[in-house]
Amino acid sequence: MRHHNSNRKFGREKNQRNALLKSLAYSLALKGKIKTTESKAKSLRPYMEKLVTLGKKQTIASRRLLESRVGQEAAKKIAGKLAVVYKNRSGGYTRITKMGPRPADASPMAIIEFV
Repeated sequence: MRHHNSNRKFGREKNQRNALLKSLAYSLALKGKIKTTESKAKSLRPYMEKLVTLGKKQTIASRRLLESRVGQEAAKKIAGKLAVVYKNRSGGYTRITKMGPRPADASPMAIIEFV
């Protein structure tokens, strides 16, 4: 049975999927906007929303969790700048804008950015 097993696999093993999400979250935190495939953006959104919510707590434990999940540089940006910007917002920190297909392989592309 496949109950509660609906996450996207991306043709990768678990460690590779985690590394992919970590890398995408790192790039999004530092740049504020990235272009990726639609399915990767849809998987990144809840991951990033939870990180921003974690950064809003402003505790040592939350800072350490952030650093373990996205790295020190991105954690500093999330807990510093983004937490202040979204202090009064209770969710919905990111926006996904769909684009046309990629010319090489016709993969549906999207831009994910902070609101």
